[in-house]
Amino acid sequence: MLGRGAIGDDGPMTPPRALLRFGWALHRALWSLSGHRIGTTRPGAGVGTLFLVTIGRTTGATRRNALFYIEDGSACIVVASNGGAGVDPAWWKNLQATPEAAIELGRRTVPVRARLADRTERARLWPRLVAANPPYATYQAAVSTDIPVVLLEPRG
Repeated sequence: MLGRGAIGDDGPMTPPRALLRFGWALHRALWSLSGHRIGTTRPGAGVGTLFLVTIGRTTGATRRNALFYIEDGSACIVVASNGGAGVDPAWWKNLQATPEAAIELGRRTVPVRARLADRTERARLWPRLVAANPPYATYQAAVSTDIPVVLLEPRG
């Protein structure tokens, strides 16, 4: 089992959690300062970046998280890896409580409904996710359960 920041046979070192948090905070600031012009991208050959807007399950407050994603038909696919921490990220817990959310792609906001990929979908999507973002393989190797793969499907 790999710990955070360990080098494993499966890939590069996972950055320390504090560095990941700083990077995402910087990303959110750049997105905000640019009037939403910089900071979200379409996947192209790898992963894209979107902002997921959820409602906090305990506070009721709006929460915004930058996430990597790939596209699968009309759905955006995200991974609830929490940087390999071994616990579900808060945004995934929020979606489990209230699956209706929104994604922000550039200046466009899309209402979505989140759901966990079933086993067949996960088996099909996981290789694509790892190919687009190889650290996912390292994160998965570090935990004993499957990391959730989440489909964000447009509503309406």
